[in-house]
Amino acid sequence: QVQLVESGGGLVQAGDSLRLSCAASGGTGSGYVMGWFRQAPGKGREFVAAINWAGSTYYRDSVEGRFTISRDNAKNTLDLQMNNLRPEDAAVYYCATKFYGSMRAIPSRDPEAWRYWGQGTQVTVSS
Repeated sequence: QVQLVESGGGLVQAGDSLRLSCAASGGTGSGYVMGWFRQAPGKGREFVAAINWAGSTYYRDSVEGRFTISRDNAKNTLDLQMNNLRPEDAAVYYCATKFYGSMRAIPSRDPEAWRYWGQGTQVTVSS
């Protein structure tokens, strides 16, 4: 049974930084890709970033250069460092993982394709 627990959300001002963490029980082996998604009120869940076992990273265009995803395979954790936050980054952020069977898998950006999800952590950005 895979369990994902996010932490680190909060209320910040535009331009501030925040670091999200995800503690995983299962779903972190060499064949798994881990990622972050977000969902703002009234909008669908959208891809933010993902990282495979080999360390290759993938970002949505609007966060490229501001967000950094990282994973510690020994500690079974996934982090998202968010810098220069904008009001449009406000959302509930979800940790997710999916088995691809390859250390170098390129992940899908479609949330429907991901298998395991955390409960989410709220990020609020005031202007």
